[in-house]
Amino acid sequence: MNSERRILVVEDDSLLREQLCLALSGQYAVAEAGDPDSALAQVSQAPTDLVLLDLQLRPNGTPDDGFAVLRELRRRVADTVVIVMTGDPHYETRMRAIEEGAYDCFLKPFDLTELQLVLRRSLERLDLERENRRLKEQVIQQFSFQNLIGCSPAMVRVFETIRRFADSPATVLLMGESGTGKELVARALHFQSGRRDAPFVAVHCSALPETLIETELFGHEKGAFTGAVTAREGRFEMAHRGTLFLDEVGTLNLNVQTKLLRVLDERQFERIGGRKTIEVDVRLIAASNEDLDTLVGQGRFRDDLFFRLNVLPLRLPALRERKEDIPLLVNHFLRFFSEQGKLPAKSVTPEALNLLLAFSWRGNVRELENVIQRAVLMADGETIQVEHLPPHISGALGPISSGRPLVPASGLDWAEEVARYEKELLKAALAQTRGVKTEAAKLLHLSKEQIKYLCRKYELEGNFSPEG
Repeated sequence: MNSERRILVVEDDSLLREQLCLALSGQYAVAEAGDPDSALAQVSQAPTDLVLLDLQLRPNGTPDDGFAVLRELRRRVADTVVIVMTGDPHYETRMRAIEEGAYDCFLKPFDLTELQLVLRRSLERLDLERENRRLKEQVIQQFSFQNLIGCSPAMVRVFETIRRFADSPATVLLMGESGTGKELVARALHFQSGRRDAPFVAVHCSALPETLIETELFGHEKGAFTGAVTAREGRFEMAHRGTLFLDEVGTLNLNVQTKLLRVLDERQFERIGGRKTIEVDVRLIAASNEDLDTLVGQGRFRDDLFFRLNVLPLRLPALRERKEDIPLLVNHFLRFFSEQGKLPAKSVTPEALNLLLAFSWRGNVRELENVIQRAVLMADGETIQVEHLPPHISGALGPISSGRPLVPASGLDWAEEVARYEKELLKAALAQTRGVKTEAAKLLHLSKEQIKYLCRKYELEGNFSPEG
């Protein structure tokens, strides 16, 4: 007996409900409900593997929208299989039920032996999905480091460097493009160090007006300037015994750079308008998406401060340099935004994933995160399709507008890639013209003979209207 398997039978016909419960109770732990409210309450209170749902529930003598119940079940318990039963003989009803998320649909009256077979197979599929999800989570956990995710050689080197640098009191300089996760690395360095129980204080230097950055870092005394009605401690004091992260340090003006150099050298400073020298024990992590060495050459950054910051340099790779991490990141963001929005778990189709892999990602991981967040909201079903991606990505197979094409380190088959690209262009043109070849030929600047030949070559003859 699969007593660990819980099945909920939702049927307002008490006789049929009793028969189903009796037939299944020898194999499963069976619960029953005669109306939508009872069904939804039960799945919310106890883990349920499978729901057998009647689409024509009639509480209080009025027809109920069984599809609304189905949608609510899928929303509340995405990890539960739903099989529907209906007395409606129309094919469209059954197809709609499956589109709404049902695993299968049975027309009443049905064969009990067939139903039991479908129940068994659907539960086997549920086991497989749960195991796949567990393995994905295991992979993400294995290849993540303080919310940094990656299994590529470049990210493995970053993880190893974090471990080496974490307990050093020396200043770390993080370099990398915008969106590569510099603050995440800074937090990882802090929480892997002996300072983990002390504050981590982040300052985004480029977001602060030049007139405020000095008081933000070093604080001020009462009356130091107009509006300073009370004394205020700065970020260095807030980070005492902990870590101070200065992002976009290259935007600091030369005056603040001078004071920063003194704090690094002497571990002390005075608040603005103050005379008392304040001593601090702070581990500094600086970050920049500009080349500080270049800024030094331009006279915009002090060379002595650059050398003082550049004790332990760490460069973060751009996402286009570690594309093998994209599937891991996509799965992570899908799970995060689905859970955040209380939506069913979603997956991405191979076609959509191929577009994500082909894109150049100038905004790096932050841009990918934003794209997946949008796709989760745009997709009504449980899969992210090509059409749920932004146009600048879903059109990435068109004329090269997303940046230079990238050749993987392992190489590629030229003829195979050209043929794939040719076929995708042809499919896109035919889809746009609803299969009318003459119109597709005009879009692609081809003759009738050429497009007919290409359709035969790529076996697209039967997929579109033969008109034209």
